[in-house]
Order: sequence, then C-alpha cells, then structure tokens
Amino acid sequence: MRKSRRDVLAMGAAMMAAHLSPAIAQSSGLSAAKKAAKPLSILILGGTGFTGPHQVRYALERGHKVTLFNRGRRPKEWPASVEELTGDRETNDYASLKGRKFDVCIDNPTSVPHWVRDAAAVLQGNVGHYIFISTISVYAGNDKPGADETAAREKYAGADVMTETNATLRKNMRLYGPLKAACEDEAYRQFGRDNTTIIRPALIVGPGDETDRFTYWPARFAKGGDVLVPPSADPVQFIDARDIAEWTVRMAETRTAGDFNATGPATTLTMGAMLDAVEEGVRVGNSGSTKPPLKRREVSAEFLEKNKVSMWMDMPVWVPGAGETIGMHRRSNKKAMAAGITYRPVDVTAADTLKWWDGQTAERRAAPRAGIKPEREAELLKLLG
Repeated sequence: MRKSRRDVLAMGAAMMAAHLSPAIAQSSGLSAAKKAAKPLSILILGGTGFTGPHQVRYALERGHKVTLFNRGRRPKEWPASVEELTGDRETNDYASLKGRKFDVCIDNPTSVPHWVRDAAAVLQGNVGHYIFISTISVYAGNDKPGADETAAREKYAGADVMTETNATLRKNMRLYGPLKAACEDEAYRQFGRDNTTIIRPALIVGPGDETDRFTYWPARFAKGGDVLVPPSADPVQFIDARDIAEWTVRMAETRTAGDFNATGPATTLTMGAMLDAVEEGVRVGNSGSTKPPLKRREVSAEFLEKNKVSMWMDMPVWVPGAGETIGMHRRSNKKAMAAGITYRPVDVTAADTLKWWDGQTAERRAAPRAGIKPEREAELLKLLG
C-alpha cells in the first residue's frame, strides 16, 4: 500500500525518537558566551541526547549551575562541573530529585503525558519555571501558510492518555503529535501558564543529528557528481540544535512563559537557497578535494511522485510547497524572534555537520538513515538524460 504524506512524516518522527545520540559537538565559529546577569540553578531532564549537551555547555558558559537527571548516560566530558543524578522515568523513579530545589527545569525527552505528571509530583513547588521541549508536529494541519502558535493542535482519541508509554508510542508513531500536544496540556495543568514555556521546534539539524535528514545533503554534495534535487522554489524551515539549545537557556534566564514555534531561519528560505548554502559549506570543508564537480539536477514534485521518491525521507528536509503541506515550512516564527531566538548561517551548519559526519565510522557512513539510495538516484538520473 502506498504510504500517505502523513505516514511519511510519522516515519520521520519515529526516526527522531529512535536515533537520539550522546554525541557532543562543539559550537563552531562562535565566541564564548557572555555571563548571564543572574546565575541560575538549572535542572535538565535528559541532557545527553542531541540538543541537551549544547544546553549544558552554553549554560555553563553563561555561569549557571547545571544538574542532569537521566538513566546514567554519561558523555565523555563537560567543560566544567555538572551534577549528574540517576533515575528512570519509565519506572517512575525520581528518588534522587526528592527535596531538591531548582530555579528552572528543562524537559527535553518527554513524549508521553504521564512523564510530565510524574515529574511534577516531585518538582511541583521546588521548581520556579518549567520549560517543555515540544514539536511543531502538535499541529493538526500543515495546509495554512503563516500559521502561528494559535493554530489547532492534534487531539488524542484514545480512552486514557495517561496509559500511553514510550513503548505504545513506538508501536504507533501516528500518536507522536497528539501525545506531545497532551504533554503540553499537562505541563500547563501541573505548573501553571505563568510558570511554563512550551518550545515547538521544527526539524532540528546540525552535528550530532543521528536521523541524517539534513546531514544527507552536505554528505551527498561532498561526493560530487550529478545530484538529484527537489524543486528549488519550495520553502524549507529547520533549526540548528545549538541555536535552539542556547535560546532555551536564554528563555530560562528571562523566565519567558508561553508557547513558541522554534522554526528558522529568520527570513524565508527556499530549498534552492538552502542547497546553495550547503554547497558553500561543503566547498569550505572540502578545500583541495579532487572529487568530481557537483552538478545539481533539479526535478519537479510530479517527477518525484511519479517515480515514488518520497518527500522528507528520500528527499530529506523537502516537502511540497503546495497542497496539504503548503504550510509545513511556512509556519510563523515571529513570536520566537521577538523573544530573542537567533540563527547560525546555513553554510556554517552544513560545514559543521559535514565535519561531524566525516568523523563517524566507515560502517555508520555507509548506512545513512535518510536520503535516496545511490543506485536509485543513478536510475532516476538516467531518465533525465
């Protein structure tokens, strides 16, 4: 059976949930962060996945005290002292947090509402500000360009949302958006709207991303030759993991409440402009390379559909800029920008991502988790003559 567009996007969510990496990548090309006006005691639930290490490093640079709570995943090193507490949210083991007080809690990994409820049973009254990392997948539709944080969200259709676990979510990734929306509701219920921040990122990219979606493009461009690319005029939105991590810490510093679409960049970006920037980032990273010259072979959405080349997975990042996905990469980020979100240049993200990718094992690089297979790309390029 042919997969629907919603199925393809759900598969992307599944990859995001299944391939969280403990890899830590340094911020590239940026000066050290300035110290915050007031040091905070920050509790990070998780902290060793994709965005968490960037939060930790930036918070330490800003002069904050950082405590991590997770199942004992340890990175190789931190640049300063970090308190690390062990517990297990799957089994409701929060013993190490009992009686502890923090200025702010950043909740990175939660995808099921009972995790919010159970954490609140320990943290309520002991945390002044709760920041929940959600997703733009909470929105019920992608058919309205410019939709903001007030757009309709997904609704859970089951009998009792608190019975859902990560195991049941993995069995049905269509629940990802509805459960994240229910997590948001539970966060407001437990901590109050004045004390809660909901951050809804778009596709998170950059060094350390184990889903290989954005990574596909700099990795593929680095090989050179003819490259099959989707329509250049379609819009794209995403955010570097370091940008969302650092902005999250700054939101903690200002104690800014509310819900925010963490999409980027600051101005409209087309697929073609993104690939131009990726090409520049690869050119810098591949200085002196003898690989064949790069030639982008653009095809239409109709060509891709006719030849069963899927958006998002075979052509990573891209979705058609018309029809039911016309608004997916045109979601408003005005509220986040007013709250101080900032963005690295795309070529910097591409160069840093390629450097990270080149540092992976040969086995890992031989089996990317997104992007059209080389042999299939070759077949389609032959059709173009």
